[in-house]
Amino acid sequence: MNSPISGIVVTGYSAVTAAGIGIAAIQDLLRTGCGALAPIPGDVLGRDGLRWGKVDGFKASDFMPPMKARKMDRCSQFAVAVAGLALKDAGIDLKQLPPERVGIALGSGFCGVSNSAEFLTGYFTGGVEGLIPMIFPNTVPNSPASNASIEHGFKGPNVTLVQRFCSAESAFMMACRFIEEGRADIMLAGGADELIPLIIKGFDVMGQMTPASAPFGEGCGIIVLERAAHAARRGAAVKAAVEAITTIGMLAAGHESDGLDRLAGPADSCSHVSLSGTAADMPALLERVSSRSVTDIGQTVGRSLAMGGTAMAVLLASLQSEQAGLHVAASPDGPYYAIRFKGGAPV
Repeated sequence: MNSPISGIVVTGYSAVTAAGIGIAAIQDLLRTGCGALAPIPGDVLGRDGLRWGKVDGFKASDFMPPMKARKMDRCSQFAVAVAGLALKDAGIDLKQLPPERVGIALGSGFCGVSNSAEFLTGYFTGGVEGLIPMIFPNTVPNSPASNASIEHGFKGPNVTLVQRFCSAESAFMMACRFIEEGRADIMLAGGADELIPLIIKGFDVMGQMTPASAPFGEGCGIIVLERAAHAARRGAAVKAAVEAITTIGMLAAGHESDGLDRLAGPADSCSHVSLSGTAADMPALLERVSSRSVTDIGQTVGRSLAMGGTAMAVLLASLQSEQAGLHVAASPDGPYYAIRFKGGAPV
């Protein structure tokens, strides 16, 4: 499916990753060829030589009162912090806007896993008396989007999507749809994920933890999408315009080339490309975009099912006025997303 988009612009973005707070921290690492990946402690898997992108420098108390932070899971803390940073980057004062016209759509892969493990461990070791009611609301993937809405006062659409390595892209597409349908003037879109030893052990059992496999990471990346006319009325600085979203459920046998051509587009259609999920593991796709400036943040901060929000933000930050950018995300055997932007497009 190819969906042209008109009248939707990007006015802000931010992220929290293993690189630190904000997009500039990732850009600095990309420029120097360095990375924020660290060794996975040997006692996690019983062997050394593997890396992950843990967010070690993040302090929730820098963004919210400590008592509030204690009630949230780690991903919710990420989402609340990054949502605030993205809104600030967009120059949005929520006190001046109808709260029902502002919403959020986040992708998630592993949100709630750590609290689910803690909650169930309490039950299995202590029965009903061992359950901790306070953490139950944080055992579901939609807790980050919900907590961000509560803390910042969004009363518009609120949705969480889990769609393999394209979770953030799926959320992005739905956020655009809410704006197109007139259900919101501003939508925050992106993804949030956490990484804990339990998840790593699960990947190891599935055979996905080898020196050759792409490192996993955690964090949150959020983009502020806004109706173009609304951004113009408040005099917002437009960072980019959303031009089109292409989705493919699977690359049909015998027609893989056609599908890849639809995702990549003509060689002269854009100057910058970002890859997310397993897109960097597709040689045929890499060949199609080899003539362009290609960025894969997975080798810098790690990858996750919802890292696409961060990858898109890094792409947007690299675009100059009128430059075209392409974000491609893939999951093994599908789905596949291609999102096209134009930098600094006028409202």
